[in-house]
Amino acid sequence: MKNIVLALICVTLFVACKQQEENTDQDVAQEVKISNTSLDRVEPPNWWIGLKDKSLQLLVKEDNIGNSTPNISYAGVTIDKVHKADSPNYLFIDFTISENTKAGKFDIVFKYEDGAEKRHTYELKEKIKPSEEFIGFNSSDAIFLITPDRFANGDESNDIVEGLNETKIDRTDGYARHGGDIQGIINHIDYIHELGFTSVWPTPVLTNDMHIGSYHGYAITDYYQVDPRFGTMDDYKNLAIKLRDKGISLIMDQVANHCGLEHWWMKDLPFNDWVNNQKYFEENKENWNNNTVKRSNHRRTTNQDMYASESDRSGNTDGWFVATMPDLNQRNPFMAKYIIQNSIWWIQTLELGGIRQDTYPYPDKNFMADWAGAIMNEYPDFSIVGEEWSYNPLLVAYWQAGNKNNDGYESNLKSTMDFPMIKAIKEGLNEEESWDEGLVKMYEGLANDFNYAKPNDIMVFMDNHDKSRVYTEFGEDIIKTKMAMGYILCLPRIAQVYYGTEILMNDTENPGDHGLIRTDFPGGWKGDKVNAFTGEGLTDEQKSMQDFMKKVLNYRKSSKAIHEGKTVHFSPFMRTYFLFRVLNDEIVVHIINKNDSPITLDLNRYVEIGLQGKSLKNIITNETFIWNDSIELKEKGSIILTTKLN
Repeated sequence: MKNIVLALICVTLFVACKQQEENTDQDVAQEVKISNTSLDRVEPPNWWIGLKDKSLQLLVKEDNIGNSTPNISYAGVTIDKVHKADSPNYLFIDFTISENTKAGKFDIVFKYEDGAEKRHTYELKEKIKPSEEFIGFNSSDAIFLITPDRFANGDESNDIVEGLNETKIDRTDGYARHGGDIQGIINHIDYIHELGFTSVWPTPVLTNDMHIGSYHGYAITDYYQVDPRFGTMDDYKNLAIKLRDKGISLIMDQVANHCGLEHWWMKDLPFNDWVNNQKYFEENKENWNNNTVKRSNHRRTTNQDMYASESDRSGNTDGWFVATMPDLNQRNPFMAKYIIQNSIWWIQTLELGGIRQDTYPYPDKNFMADWAGAIMNEYPDFSIVGEEWSYNPLLVAYWQAGNKNNDGYESNLKSTMDFPMIKAIKEGLNEEESWDEGLVKMYEGLANDFNYAKPNDIMVFMDNHDKSRVYTEFGEDIIKTKMAMGYILCLPRIAQVYYGTEILMNDTENPGDHGLIRTDFPGGWKGDKVNAFTGEGLTDEQKSMQDFMKKVLNYRKSSKAIHEGKTVHFSPFMRTYFLFRVLNDEIVVHIINKNDSPITLDLNRYVEIGLQGKSLKNIITNETFIWNDSIELKEKGSIILTTKLN
C-alpha cells in the first residue's frame, strides 16, 4: 500500500510538472512573439540627456517596420511624429527629450494591426561633461595626420576578418590593406607626444566593407561601426583616452558628401531621393562603373559664382565622386538629420577635440552651414576644419565663419585648409630669386591674410594623404624641407604635419601616387629593418630632420608668441626673408636664407621690432646671439631664434 501511495504521488507530481512546463513554454512562445530586442538597425544606437537640442530622430530598419505603430512609456520622453519612408522597411521617429529626463533605458514597442509586437530597448546616457568643456583645436595646436593602415600594426589578429569583402593583406601593393590599426597608434603615443604634437587626426577608421581600396577609409559602409580590421569601438575609445592622458586631443575625419557603394542602405534605400542621381543608378546598377556613373564635374567655384548655371551647380553637388562612392542627398531632411546626429554621437562617444570634414564644397552648401551650425551651437568652443582644395584664397575664405560673403552665406565653419599657402611656399623656395619670383611668393601669400575673417584659425600644412610628400616636392632637398616646415610652424595658423614628414618619407619614385604617399611608417611592423620610433637604421639626414621637427614642435607647444602673438614680416631682401612673432617679452624670429655663400645683413632694417641689444637663442642649436647692428648668415637654411633663453 505504501508503494502504491508513493507511486500515485510521483504520478501527480509528474503531471503537475509537465503542466507547468507546458505553461512555461506557452509563456516563452508568447514572449518570443511580442519581443524583439535586436531589430536590424536603430540609429543612433543611443543618445544623451541634457543636450541643448532636445530633439532626436531615430532611423529604424526592420522588415515591414513601416506598417507598425511605435509607442513608449518613459518620463520626459515623447514621440512627436512618426514618418514612413518609401521603403516599408524603415520608420523615422521624432522624439522630444525634456530637460528633466533621467538617464536610463526604455522599450520602444512596435505594434502591428494583427496584434504582433516587436520591442527595442533604447538607452539615454548621462553626458560625459558640459558642452562648453568640449574644447577644439586652435593656433596653439600642431596636428599629426596619420593614415592608420600605414602607420603601425599593433594587433595582427585583426589583419584579416572573415565575412568582409576585402581580406587581402599585401604590403607590396600600395592599394591593398597593410594591417595598420588603432592599436598601432596607441602603442606609439609616446613617440607622438615626444615629437611635440598636441592633436592626432587619423583618416577614417569606420567600416569600409568595399571589395578593393578599403584601407583609406573614405568609402564608409557603416557610420556607427569601427572597421574590425582597425579594431573595436573599445579600441577607438581607448585611443581617445590615452591621447588625452598625454594632453593630446583626437580629431575625427568625417565624410558627409558620400558613402561607400557597399553601404548597407544601398541594398534597400529608404527614400527615392536618399542619394543623388538615385533613379539613374538603379536603372544602370547592373553595369555600374566609372564610365556609366554621373560623376561630379568638380566645379567647386559654382558655390560662389554669381554667374554659374544651374547645370554646373548641380553637376558639382549631385555628381558622384567616383562610381564606388554614392553621393548623399543632404536636401532630404532625414538624411540631413542623420548626418548631424551622427557627428554629435561621435563627439559625445569619444570626447572629440575636433572634426575634419572631407570634400567640404561638394555637398549642399546650405546643409553644410546647418551641419556646422548645429555642432557649434551644441559645443561653442569646438573646432571643425573643412577641406577646400583650392589654391585661390578667395575660395578658401568663403567657407570660414565670419567671412563677409556677397551672397550672405554664413558657413559656421571655424577653420578651412590653407592650400594657397602650400603653393606659395613651394614656389617661393623652388624658384630663383627675382622681383616677382622666389621668396616674394611666400611674402605675398601671407599678405593675403587680409582676406580671412580669422587667419589664426586657418590650418596650414605642406603635405597630406592626398598630396605629394613635401620632401619630394623639394627634389629631396632637406634644407628646403626644413625651411618650409620651420616656416609653417611659425605662422599665425593651426599647423598640420603628415606622419613620416619628420623622417623625410617621399613618393619620388612616382610623384603623386597615393600608394607611395601613404607608405608604411618604418618600424610599425614586426621585422622592419628600419625603426623610426627608435631611430634604428635611419640615415643621418632622417635623424637630422626628426631632431629639427622635435625641437621646433616642442618649442612651439609653449610659445605664446607663436600661438597668439602679432605677426610682422619684411619683404625679401638679398635672398632672405624675415618673419617675426611678437608677444610681450617673447619674440620669435624665423629667417629663411637662400644664399649658398656666407652673407652679412644690416639688422637696422628690422629696428621697429625692438630687438637691439637683446640676447636670442637658436632653438635648434641652442647657440645664443646678441641682436646688434648686423648678423652673419653662414649657410643656406632655416634659422629660428627666440628671446626665451630657458
